[in-house]
Amino acid sequence: MKKGRIILIDDDRDHLRAASDWLTVNGFEVLSFDRADDAFKAIIDQPPDLVLTDLRMPGVDGMTLLSSVVRKCPGLPVILLTAHGDVSLAVEALKRGGEDFIEKPYDAERLVGVLSKAIEKSRMSQEIGRLQRLVVQQDKEVGSIIGDSTAIRSLRQRIAALAQVDIDVLIIGETGTGKELVAQALHYQSHRAPAPFVAINCSALPESIFESEVFGHVKGAFTGALSERQGKFEHATGGTIFLDEIEAMPLPFQAKILRVLQERVVERLGENRLRPVDVRIVAAAKTDLSAEIAAGRFREDLFYRLASVDVRIPPVRERAEDIEQLFRHFASLAARRYGRPEPQVPPSLVVRLLQQEWRGNVREVKARAERFALGLDEEQPQQSAFSIEAPLPERVSHYEARLILAALGINHGNTAQTAADLGIPVRTLNEKIKRYGLRYSGET
Repeated sequence: MKKGRIILIDDDRDHLRAASDWLTVNGFEVLSFDRADDAFKAIIDQPPDLVLTDLRMPGVDGMTLLSSVVRKCPGLPVILLTAHGDVSLAVEALKRGGEDFIEKPYDAERLVGVLSKAIEKSRMSQEIGRLQRLVVQQDKEVGSIIGDSTAIRSLRQRIAALAQVDIDVLIIGETGTGKELVAQALHYQSHRAPAPFVAINCSALPESIFESEVFGHVKGAFTGALSERQGKFEHATGGTIFLDEIEAMPLPFQAKILRVLQERVVERLGENRLRPVDVRIVAAAKTDLSAEIAAGRFREDLFYRLASVDVRIPPVRERAEDIEQLFRHFASLAARRYGRPEPQVPPSLVVRLLQQEWRGNVREVKARAERFALGLDEEQPQQSAFSIEAPLPERVSHYEARLILAALGINHGNTAQTAADLGIPVRTLNEKIKRYGLRYSGET
């Protein structure tokens, strides 16, 4: 079995032949070139597992080739061969995306080791990426809009219809109703699905960096701007921009967003050039914005530009027939995530669920269901891992372990935030996690 496919470039044909023979003997498939431009065509045509190139060559040199590979084949490892006096140049190459460099003359065995390690690392990175994409896809499948009520069926039909029309949309719904989920559904059911879905929380982005983050900046635009930076609108080209909590956007930036909506161009901070962007804009607000307009906190012209088409999400209290289904769905997901048995929801709990106000809407239902799946709900059937006759310290420890696991789940495995929520030092939390043998399976 071949260790990997390598493209080798060096204008020194004697070294090219010797290195190619040595790597072939050691199990690599090698394609050799004495010109970087010819090699680059082969790389684009059929990307190898690794590129090994001399740094100094006539015509297109190794540094130029590196830049082209990083731009066209991100993630493809490039290792440079350098002379002793080129170490500083090789270090610069690493900053530009090179994987490693080897000084000539080199130890032949070390060369094999470095290449093998780089290919293994690259393959592992690709596998992690594949698994992450699989998780995202699974999340999309399990994160569908749950419910069979008339209101939810109408919502799904409206999303399906609007997804096929390339028009900006305003989503209106209370906190926790699933506005971002609706925005994602509009994106993934449209022809823009292969392109990025980029979410911007307008209330969480500080005014001081808003323009730079959203529209990008050029080198030297402000102190610390050491290089050009693409903004979120440019990054989302071909896809969808989701402006969450649009009502919290500062007035000065509302005018800039209105210009993007009208002209489909952005201007990076510190630049006079207009850059066209092909994006669909989906905005979300907690209310219909009339109060914000009346108070002078939201531009009326921006509202009318956004609200040509709107999607209104019903609160949970208006879709009571969906509550049991939502609760069972989230409880089942949580049980699988944490390795717990499938929870049985008793009728008495269903009655209590239907009597709740659910001011936090679906988000609150989800949190309650996860607590139930972890055995932290007062109506959870008694399937405890300890008996009532167990010593009190054992029962206390068991309960403490469940609380910690639940907090880890809420914070997606973030131990610092979990410790803060529980009111204990991080070191103490880590000791308890080790003592109880806890493992948060949702971590990546």
